[in-house]
Amino acid sequence: MGEKYQGEFYCVKCKEKRTTEGDVVISENGRRMAKAVCPVCGTKLNRILGKA
Repeated sequence: MGEKYQGEFYCVKCKEKRTTEGDVVISENGRRMAKAVCPVCGTKLNRILGKA
């Protein structure tokens, strides 16, 4: 099972910060990113966490 991140993401569509839970993945350039879905509008959310 993968790592989870729970915290604030910025929704570009709503233009507000949303608190939700997402999966942590490693991007192509080696950075850790959390990916989730906005609970209000359903847009994909990303948050860069730092290098792995």
